[in-house]
Amino acid sequence: MELPLGIRKTSELVGGVSSKETPVVASQADLLSTPSDTAIQSSKDSGKKSILASLLAQSSRHLFGPTSAPNLPLKHQVVSIEGLLAKLTYLKPEEITQIKKAFQFSDTAHLGQYRHSGEPYITHPVAVAELCATWRLDAPSIMAALLHDVIEDTGCSKADLVEKFGAKVAELVEGLTKLDKLEFQSHAEAQAESFRKMFMAMARDVRVILVKLADRTHNMRTLDAVPMEKRRRVAAETIEIYAPIAHRLGLNIIYRDLQDLSFRYSMPMRFRVIETAVKRARGNRKEIIEKILQASRMAFAKANLDADLRGREKTLYSIYNKMRTKRVSFSQVLDVYAFRVTVHSIDECYRSLGILHSLFKPMPGKFKDYIAIPKLNGYQSLHTTLLGPSGVPVEFQIRTKDMHAVAEAGVAAHWAYKDGSPDMSEVQNRAHQWLQSLIDIQDSSGDSQEFLEHVKIDLFPDAVYVFTPKGQIRALPRGATALDFAYSIHSDLGNTCVAVKINGLQLPLRSELKNGDIIEVVTSANSQPNPGWLAFVRTGKARASIRHSLKTKHYSESLQLGERLLANSLRQQGVDAALLTPDIWEKLMHWTGDKTREEACVNIALGRRSPQELAIRLKILIDDEGGTEQMRLGAADWMVSPPEVHQHHHQRQAILVDGREGNSIHFQTCCHPIPGDNIIGYLGKGEGLQVHTNDCPVALRMLSKDGDKWVEVEWSKDVHREFEVDLAIDTRQGKGVLARVASSVTAADSNIMNVSMEDRYKEDSVMIRFTIQVYDRLHLSKVMRSLRTNHDVLRVTRIRTS
Repeated sequence: MELPLGIRKTSELVGGVSSKETPVVASQADLLSTPSDTAIQSSKDSGKKSILASLLAQSSRHLFGPTSAPNLPLKHQVVSIEGLLAKLTYLKPEEITQIKKAFQFSDTAHLGQYRHSGEPYITHPVAVAELCATWRLDAPSIMAALLHDVIEDTGCSKADLVEKFGAKVAELVEGLTKLDKLEFQSHAEAQAESFRKMFMAMARDVRVILVKLADRTHNMRTLDAVPMEKRRRVAAETIEIYAPIAHRLGLNIIYRDLQDLSFRYSMPMRFRVIETAVKRARGNRKEIIEKILQASRMAFAKANLDADLRGREKTLYSIYNKMRTKRVSFSQVLDVYAFRVTVHSIDECYRSLGILHSLFKPMPGKFKDYIAIPKLNGYQSLHTTLLGPSGVPVEFQIRTKDMHAVAEAGVAAHWAYKDGSPDMSEVQNRAHQWLQSLIDIQDSSGDSQEFLEHVKIDLFPDAVYVFTPKGQIRALPRGATALDFAYSIHSDLGNTCVAVKINGLQLPLRSELKNGDIIEVVTSANSQPNPGWLAFVRTGKARASIRHSLKTKHYSESLQLGERLLANSLRQQGVDAALLTPDIWEKLMHWTGDKTREEACVNIALGRRSPQELAIRLKILIDDEGGTEQMRLGAADWMVSPPEVHQHHHQRQAILVDGREGNSIHFQTCCHPIPGDNIIGYLGKGEGLQVHTNDCPVALRMLSKDGDKWVEVEWSKDVHREFEVDLAIDTRQGKGVLARVASSVTAADSNIMNVSMEDRYKEDSVMIRFTIQVYDRLHLSKVMRSLRTNHDVLRVTRIRTS
């Protein structure tokens, strides 16, 4: 009987038709950033921009959610969990009972809801639970799979789940729930925050991501029911986030499956073309494959080695990716087929390698030992590429049965094979280390989108293996630098790093690491992260730690500068800080829109708000409070200002600078001010206080256009750093002139930062331009006197503008 829309029969525990899954297409693909295949390819090659940049602009919150109006006709069926129960024989009877209750609860909660395919919505949680059962996950995980959408798509709350199924199950379900009920400024922010919530839940309990991957896999297998545009969007999200997570955790079956399906839905034309080509080649190369299998089996039998030898076809994605990266046609991709050898022990793995190398010639540089040094996700195997019959290259992968279990199931093998195998423990430890690093990145990230950016960097599978001085192996992403290594040990080690020794040689921090390098880190307690480090570090942890340190340091410096600027403006208004009561500050914050007094001071330092404007407003508020009798009593007591400020008695106080202000004060390169020069300051919006010389042409032009943003600044009596200055030196032509001139500079205790030379129109002279470091004008005079005593030097001048 046809039921009306939105109404269906309640599912039964037994006796019904099992929900069927759409078969998995055995393919794999590269996914690029725009819907059309051509545009996708060009975007990948040109920009290296994250797919998520455009993806997150749209929300796919209800893409797979239940609906009362599916795209396809309703399929009324009695949903059974007999297929699920048949896979749960490893659980106890009381756990099976709880799973049945979870199914009944989920079925009731989703009553009247359908998928876009027209099937009752309960078929999806059951299919997800069946996938989890193939990994032999525990009972709470299976129950969470059945209940994973009840909080998000029904009226059920976490408290209801705690009451009925316990806190563990409720926590798992809550970790799988999107942040749909919160308000965000953009879809990108909402999506990124949902991912951060999922990653943090995953870091607490890895079962969260296992259930989520099962959920995404089933959704991808049933993606035919959704519109084409949404298919591409979901395929992009899957290849960008979920497939790399699966690979990072060693779930290679799911990883290949998600890539296959993403390729199919993101680039359907290319998918079909390569699929057809592979089917055609399968028949042409069948004879060669049979020859290799037969010869290998005979060699193993002759050596009395019990080995399971299987041939496998490479995925469509790996074939397509090779065609794209190497710019070859399909006919030039020879290694379409590979073989897997499974034996009983590690000793037999290496024996098998010797047998194969005696049978076929190995290709130089194509052997990798992942048994001695496993991959980041715990994967272990011997990889070797041999020249088979007719010169066709063939790859062999050799591993034990336990290694094969880890290679296919990854971290899920912990539940599937509870035999205490060291391989299982190793993959668990590696997964735990990565998940713990997510917490470190979270602590150092400013917002959810920055966190997601850092995490995605760490999802790349390729790795380089290096050693600590004590011989401990550290795995880092390929392309990682020596500074990344320091941060991988500890954030404090990276923050205080000043030099590194690689294989006993002192090299730059940006040196790229190679397999087998031994790294020693040299630190200094006074060292701080440099903003330039962000240009070459590779790992998410390093980037997050550097940014966090710079933000903290910059905020503190900006706060102090903002307080000094406001204190100076208040003195000019004759305002006493004693009158700045909390009520007055609260009224000022209401007027400015800042949340705190500290935020207002930081905005002043960054040039976002004028200190004179705030001082005038404060004076008005004080006058309204009736405090005019005490106005001329001095500076604000709460301000953090140097003691020198109080020694100035003229009304228009100047800001004192001594070079210790860090990033909050910038000495401009257009005029290179040094102590002893007359200087002025400009509050550029978002740039802090910019210091120029009084006669700087750039400053004079800006002063004529924006006079209200200028503040008076003076040099402190105690300066604690060197400053750069440019010199133009006319010299005679001749051998060794540059060396002799440089010697004169260093003789005056000055450091040369940069050198450039210009040929003059006269043949007997040349102009050398030095950028040197000096402490003040007296030191500069000493350098110039030293140069004028050099017989090669014709003239020395200071370059005041650049």
